[in-house]
Order: sequence, then C-alpha cells, then structure tokens
Amino acid sequence: MSEVEQPQIYLITPPEVELSRFPDRLAAVLDAHDVACVRLALATRDEDKISRAADALREVTYSRDVALVIDNHMLLVERLGLDGVHLTDGARSVRKTRKALGQDAIVGAFCGASTHDGMSAGEAGSDYVAFGPLRDTGLDDGTVAERDLFQWWSEMIEVPVVAEGALTPEIVREVSPFTDFFGIGEEIWNAEDAVKALADLKAEFS
Repeated sequence: MSEVEQPQIYLITPPEVELSRFPDRLAAVLDAHDVACVRLALATRDEDKISRAADALREVTYSRDVALVIDNHMLLVERLGLDGVHLTDGARSVRKTRKALGQDAIVGAFCGASTHDGMSAGEAGSDYVAFGPLRDTGLDDGTVAERDLFQWWSEMIEVPVVAEGALTPEIVREVSPFTDFFGIGEEIWNAEDAVKALADLKAEFS
C-alpha cells in the first residue's frame, strides 16, 4: 500500500443486533464516514434471524453504495442479495466458495496470525485477507497478529489486508501505515456515540 493512502474502513456488526435500533445507528455511521464494506457477523445460526437482519441492513447499505457481506453463510449470499462472504476458516473454503459464487462476489478470508494461511487464501482467489486480533483478548488460544506481520505483508504481498480485532487508538496508529483496511466493530458499537467513536479511531490513521 502506498504511504500516502490511508486505510479504508470495514465495519463489522455486533454479534447481536436489535433491528428496531441498529439499522439507524449503522445509517448514521455510514452518513458520517466513508465506509468500504459492512460485514453481517451475527453469532446466531438461526436462518430467519440472519435473513431479517440482512434484509434490514441491505436497505441501509444499498442506498449508500456500500458493499454488504456475511460471515461464513455462503449459501445465503445469492438468496439474500448480498455482495459476498467472509470466511473464518483460513484458506480452506476459499477455492470452493469462489467457484460457487463467481468472480464478481467478494470473498474474504480470516487467517488469524498465519501468513501461510493468508498466502494460501490469496492464491485460492480471496479478495482480501484479514488478520487479528491485534492484542490478547483472553479468548481463543491467545494468538495475536503483531505489527510486524502487517508490515511484512504490505511489503511482500499484493492481496489487500484487513487488521481486525481488539483495536485500540495506539494499535491503529502503529498499524495504519501497513494495512489496507481496519475491521472495526465493537470498538465503536460499544460506545454511546458510534459516529464519534469512529472519528476518534480515524484520527489515528496515518
């Protein structure tokens, strides 16, 4: 990524959304900030809940020309009129997903802190690779995607990279020169004013 380009914003929904409120919160953020993509990342596997959330958010994103992708549920992409899918199993499903959805769909891959998985995902047809979290959250196995990983990737690999998970203003400032996107979710949704919270993070972009 060129030194003069700032990272773009890739918004991630909370694991649970209240459909009477969240679409309006999302709309306010999209109206205040340039956002490249929104990811529907619900914890539920209830197809009806996912479908209703996708329908509500698609109305918000479509009218603002912002892409909407979904976590993992490849079979719902075409059915719900979404722009693509974010896979959370590294490179394993990328090739199959790309073949199923075609070249126009967005296919992204979360690869933890594994550059090997990231390169494999890129070779299999992923549009971007996401690494994270960027600090220890006390969850999962404690793996952290370090600043050096993003610096190496930006210098060696052309596939766009997303930094996501447990972001802080300090981490954003450090990683900003080496990432194409910041995946931002609960960092702003947990704040009372999501628009301001995102503005505060963007202020650290370099």
